[in-house]
Amino acid sequence: MFTFLRRRTTSSVIPLIVVMLGVFCLARLTGDPASLYLPLNATEQMRADFTAAHGLDKPILAQMADYFGGILHLDFGQSLRTGEPALNMALRAFPATLQLAAATMTLAILGAVVVGSWAAFKPNGLADRVSGFLSMIAASVPDFWLAVTGVWIFAVSLGWLPTSGVEGGGTVWILPIATLLVRPFGVLVQVVRGAMVSALSSPYVRLARSKGADDYRVVTHHALRNAAAPALTVAGDLAVGLVNGAVVVETIFGWPGIGKLMIDSILQRDFAVLQAAVLVTALTIFLLNILIDLCYALLDARVRHTVQA
Repeated sequence: MFTFLRRRTTSSVIPLIVVMLGVFCLARLTGDPASLYLPLNATEQMRADFTAAHGLDKPILAQMADYFGGILHLDFGQSLRTGEPALNMALRAFPATLQLAAATMTLAILGAVVVGSWAAFKPNGLADRVSGFLSMIAASVPDFWLAVTGVWIFAVSLGWLPTSGVEGGGTVWILPIATLLVRPFGVLVQVVRGAMVSALSSPYVRLARSKGADDYRVVTHHALRNAAAPALTVAGDLAVGLVNGAVVVETIFGWPGIGKLMIDSILQRDFAVLQAAVLVTALTIFLLNILIDLCYALLDARVRHTVQA
């Protein structure tokens, strides 16, 4: 297991370096922060003082060296907007994104297991056809369209739910979770259904039925466990996508997560905060991928044997 972790860590170093280098270069394409933070009538001396105070007067390679040197000491610099350490701002915003992603994936997995198993129990039946049609639509609907439509119907027209923010109790969670839930649920229903159809037609299930096992026991104790491996892989990819791709939804609903922080940092040309937010997200995705691989190894003896080798 230690060998597996070492290999996965080593293989992730280069992608992390590429991500850090990419965000450093792309952040500086957003424009000159001095033109945003200084008044329109600022003198050249004021601009020079501003860039010197934030290290922006150095050659680009020197700024890059300072950036990577700071990462080694967990120092990402200070926010141009607030003066607060950039890493502190990223770490404070990230739990909101994790909470949203965890709640969404929990509901998506539970719902997909129930619906997918129900559809697979009688292939090509009415339940199978209806769930297949609806799950295909759910997997294809864009998140941003759902978010805007949800706000228009349930917040603006009906007034049932708040439009944005985190104040207001449990109702503030409904629209963001519902928006993020639809696509993972649709994809997982199809995956669970396919894996369950294969598992229910396997020899060990037929043997269990011949021994008098009822339908509930066949599904929960035999088929579902063997169908969990492919579903877990897809669920892991979807969870990573939620952490990495909730930018639009967080911005629409004013959710104070890492995605909204990234968008705000781009608009405000707050390079240090943007760099810290992207790196925290990249490290989290790296850890999630390792956790998914370990869970997959626990479910599949063949993978476990390969890991131990």
